[in-house]
Amino acid sequence: MAKKEGIRKLFDNIAPDYDKLNHILSLNIDKGWRKKAVRELVDVSTPLRVLDVACGTGDFTMEIARKAAEGSRVIGIDLSEGMMKIGREKIAAAGLQAEMVQGDCEDLPYADESFDRISVGFGVRNFEHLEVGLREMCRVLKKDAKLVILELSVPSNSFIRWCYKLYFLKILPAVGGWISGDRGAYEYLPASVLRFPAPDKFIAMMNDAGFSNVAHRGLTFGICRMYIGKKQ
Repeated sequence: MAKKEGIRKLFDNIAPDYDKLNHILSLNIDKGWRKKAVRELVDVSTPLRVLDVACGTGDFTMEIARKAAEGSRVIGIDLSEGMMKIGREKIAAAGLQAEMVQGDCEDLPYADESFDRISVGFGVRNFEHLEVGLREMCRVLKKDAKLVILELSVPSNSFIRWCYKLYFLKILPAVGGWISGDRGAYEYLPASVLRFPAPDKFIAMMNDAGFSNVAHRGLTFGICRMYIGKKQ
C-alpha cells in the first residue's frame, strides 16, 4: 500500500477519538503552540486568503478563522475525509466562516499565487514526498507571502530527550491504543516524528523549495518547532 493511502486510512480510522486523545496526550500544550503560530500568520488587519494544509479536524483552521480580519477566506485541505467531517461539524458549531476541501496536499487544486498565507499544523511529516509538498505550497503562495509550519520535534537536551522518548514510544502508544483501539496508529505517530528531518535539514529543504529568510523557533524545550519562510 502506498504511504499516502495508508495515511488516509489511518487518520480516517482514528478520527472519532483524535481530538480527545490529541489534547489529553499533549496536556493541551498544543493549543498554546497554535496560538503562537496564528499570531505569525494573521499579522495584518486586512483580509487574507489562507490555506491550512493537512488541516485534519480543523483546530488550526478554526483558530485562524477566529483571528483573521473580516472578509478573509480560510480554507483547510486534507487527505482524510473522516478527519474533515469532524472538522466541518466543529466549524459549524462554532459559527465560524471556513471551508474544508478533501484533496492531495502534494497536488494542490489551486492556481499559482492564490494565497496570502499557508499554514501546516503537525502534518508535513505525513507527506509521502516532502519536497513535492513544499514546492506545491510555494507554487500556490503569492510572492513575498508567508508559510508557517508547526511540527513536533526531538528535544536537543539529553535528559528531556530521554523523557520524551519514554513517553512518546511507550506511554503514548499504550494510552492511544487503549482509547482508540488502534495501537498501530499511535506507534506510527511518534515514529514519524523521529524520522522527520532535523531542523537544519528541513530549513535547507524549504530553501530548495523556493522559500527565503527561513527561520525556526523551538517551543516547550524543543518538543515542537515553528518554521517560518517567505516565498522568494
